[in-house]
Amino acid sequence: MSKPLIVVIAGPTASGKTGLSIEIAKKFDGEIVSADSMQIYKSMDIATAKPTKEETAEIRHHLIDFVDSGESFSVAKYKKLAYAAIDDILSRRKLPIVCGGTGLYIDTLIHNTVFLDYEKNGIREKLENRKEADGIEGLYEELKRVDPETAQKLHINDSKRIIRALEIYYSTGKTISEQNNLSHNEESPYRFLLFVLDARDRDVLYQRINNRVDKMLEMGLVEEAKAFFNIDASNTARQAIGYKELKPYLDGEISLESAVEKLKMETRRYAKRQLTWFRNKDNVIRLYIDDEKSVFEECAQVISQYLGA
Repeated sequence: MSKPLIVVIAGPTASGKTGLSIEIAKKFDGEIVSADSMQIYKSMDIATAKPTKEETAEIRHHLIDFVDSGESFSVAKYKKLAYAAIDDILSRRKLPIVCGGTGLYIDTLIHNTVFLDYEKNGIREKLENRKEADGIEGLYEELKRVDPETAQKLHINDSKRIIRALEIYYSTGKTISEQNNLSHNEESPYRFLLFVLDARDRDVLYQRINNRVDKMLEMGLVEEAKAFFNIDASNTARQAIGYKELKPYLDGEISLESAVEKLKMETRRYAKRQLTWFRNKDNVIRLYIDDEKSVFEECAQVISQYLGA
């Protein structure tokens, strides 16, 4: 008996993942499992580009808007909940469609990564305290010494993954690459069909990003950012792009125009990192948003072939 098929639609921010996944869900009687590390948080709606209420009413979505912003959340928790959601969807004879741009979440599902629990040994808390006291630079230099392979892949501002890599090293004595190789030891119960949205002309994607930021502002992003800074958000939630870039404006330090330009620039940088992550993956079907061919039709044709196999 063949394994159940799981469709994955990934790619950078503003590439059209949500719209494509909804159209695919309509055509193939599917439901969507989010793979976005920020859409899990309640009240963080505009900045994270969550599906609208109309979209979630039309197609059922899983793993969005269910974690308090002050609560910590791990990729291990995500994998457990995502597998449960996938099994639930399959039990109702529907097609699970995983949609999102968080590469680590998607890798974890595809490889059926097994995680050890490091959260209660105190190492992460100590590393977080050091970051708060002295900044991320020292921890990044430390990672370069103990795990240069991982450090080379990470931007110095990616404090979450820098701390995670150090936590794994000091908890196990192994680098994150060594640990991942040991962890990828259980065969997945599913077969995955991975689509990645991309752009041959990077400027096409960047213009989409600029337009999205403008739309977010029209929807009330500044007001949402004000509310966000009035709550005790977790370190993970504070990584969301869309709030911290507006804080200097909210504090009266810079103009709104300057803050918006900063937000657009940081979003473009984030998209570039996402593209780099997915560009290095094997067994990927790339759909180019700037081609004349219909991305939906191309995606649907491939899925039909796999479902018929």
